[in-house]
Amino acid sequence: MSEETLRQLLDGHWSALDIEQVSTARRLRVAELAVITDQGPLAAAVDYEGHRHLLVPIQTHGKVRTGLDGPVLRLRKRPLEDADTYQHYVDLSCLRNDLNDLFTDLCVDVLGAVEEMPANPVKALYRILDRWKALFQTQGMPLGGEQLAGLFGELTLLNRLLAADRSAHRIWRGPSGYRHDFSAEVTAVEVKSSTASEGRRPRIHGLDQLEAPEGGTLSLVWFRLQRAGANGPGTALTDLVDQARRLCDDEFSLLGQLAAAGYHPSDVELYRDVRFAVVEERWYGVDAGFPGLTGRALLAAGVPVPVLDVEYTIDLSGENPSVLSPGEASRVIDRMIQEQPV
Repeated sequence: MSEETLRQLLDGHWSALDIEQVSTARRLRVAELAVITDQGPLAAAVDYEGHRHLLVPIQTHGKVRTGLDGPVLRLRKRPLEDADTYQHYVDLSCLRNDLNDLFTDLCVDVLGAVEEMPANPVKALYRILDRWKALFQTQGMPLGGEQLAGLFGELTLLNRLLAADRSAHRIWRGPSGYRHDFSAEVTAVEVKSSTASEGRRPRIHGLDQLEAPEGGTLSLVWFRLQRAGANGPGTALTDLVDQARRLCDDEFSLLGQLAAAGYHPSDVELYRDVRFAVVEERWYGVDAGFPGLTGRALLAAGVPVPVLDVEYTIDLSGENPSVLSPGEASRVIDRMIQEQPV
């Protein structure tokens, strides 16, 4: 349907629902819309205070993102029951009646997106909310060369995880400042990327970056990247971002992680020509024989550690420490997927 048709559809239903007041504060007056998904039709609704709602069907055990709770918009999961059905919805509501026109514009965009993605209406809803939110995001400075290489390496691993589990972005912890780039329950991976043509000398940040989770394991993956021009070999950074957005089950969370890493969708033209080819990939188990300086090791040796902001470089250029086999690296990825919180 056209945008104008969708707008007339919504306004017509909301106007009809407004005629008769809702009986109690906990109830809604609801009208099904002619936009059908695999979980059922969307619906328009009005509550006791006259606030407008758009209801998007969701599976019973589906989860709804948090963080949108007024003062203008509210997003929550809501079960509705009538004489014949019991259905859960993602309930998007507008808490200010003076902004109903803008809310209608937002809902028209949602309906159009759901028509294109009837198998995943909640993802369509999130996508539109994210686009509207992006209009008001504050942008930071563009990423530099080392930052771009680092993000490329982390996204390379992230997309492998997402290919196995669409919720795997939850274990990408690097953008939040956590000591390991990827961390599940007891399995963690640190990603190091370099565009240097010789040597393998990753920079280690802090005395805890090479410490495994308590009772768990830590691996380090080293990517040697070759920067390429706009039409050169390799993969565009923007393509990796787009792939992650397609694979994940919650684009809003992923976009938040990307923003924390310094990448904003509105800056896409700045990075359109950024391409890297992975020319070397090596996985290491960070164990007692792995070179490094950690707080645990210093304390075990009786050396006090009254220092902050420690950074140092390790050299992995030789044959030691030994490299994990492809099968061992795959098992690390499998363990992280299995350890994700439900």
